[in-house]
Amino acid sequence: MENHFDVIVIGGGAAGLTAGIYLSRAKVSTLILNEGTVGGQMVLTHEIANYPGVESISGYQLARNMKAQAQKFGCVIKSNIKITNLELEGEIKTVEVNNKDIYTAHSVILATGGKSRTLGVTGEEKFKGKGISYCATCDGDFFQDKEIIVVGGGNSALEEAVSLTKYASKVTIVHQFDNFQALEHYVEEAKNNPKINFVMESKIIEFIGNESLQSVRIQNQATQEITEMNIDGVFIFIGYVPNTEKIGDKVALNNYGEIIVDKNMATNIAGVYAAGDSIAKRYRQVTTAVADGTIAALSASEYVNNLKREMLALSAN
Repeated sequence: MENHFDVIVIGGGAAGLTAGIYLSRAKVSTLILNEGTVGGQMVLTHEIANYPGVESISGYQLARNMKAQAQKFGCVIKSNIKITNLELEGEIKTVEVNNKDIYTAHSVILATGGKSRTLGVTGEEKFKGKGISYCATCDGDFFQDKEIIVVGGGNSALEEAVSLTKYASKVTIVHQFDNFQALEHYVEEAKNNPKINFVMESKIIEFIGNESLQSVRIQNQATQEITEMNIDGVFIFIGYVPNTEKIGDKVALNNYGEIIVDKNMATNIAGVYAAGDSIAKRYRQVTTAVADGTIAALSASEYVNNLKREMLALSAN
């Protein structure tokens, strides 16, 4: 059966690729289906410097390495496709791709990841790609010797702000609170960089321009005072939203749209597991996604092997 696999992994980010590596190496036939470019949020990260055993690597290169490793063990990977239907109940799960191709499996791992959270203010949609970006690696070099704003106060915002100083002449971090939610290392690195300034307890309330972004209106949260700042670009790093729109009626989600799993990464449906940025958890790092993917793969492998033993026992009788 050409389109039947033991496990189908939906999503080709850190969690999905890790699951593919573990499953394929264990001789569990595995298909990874990924709607975009393989690598997920990893490919948007300029430098990963906290991956154990790897001193420094770009997210793009790490994703390439993981993909090659999974394929070496026999994992089939199909990217840049569109998943048009999912049926997760029962012993045989089905996934429809591009409204025509049907793939089946005994188990499914949902590793759909997340996407950049937006501010949702006036002008944001208009100037996406015209001065507003959510990816420093993708767009940083467009702002050579220009003045930019970075929005956010977590690890990603401060890390990417430092990274962007390689291009920009000045970086202003705008954060809605009076303190950062980042690790101290990232805070100190940003504060020690002479190109970085800070506007705290403030938020952008409007993006202004003609064909491209020209300025922003910033409101101080304490005084409600509004000021306008001329700017060449804005990078927004305020977290991610889980990519669970297509599976919200298939598995149990929490109030944030995150997939609810147990310690084995099992969802509320037998044979269906989830891993990575789409699940309910506190920390979202490449390493935590890799851990999730490992657990989900081991759990799915055990489920499939038990199911096959039961089927053999039934056929023997």
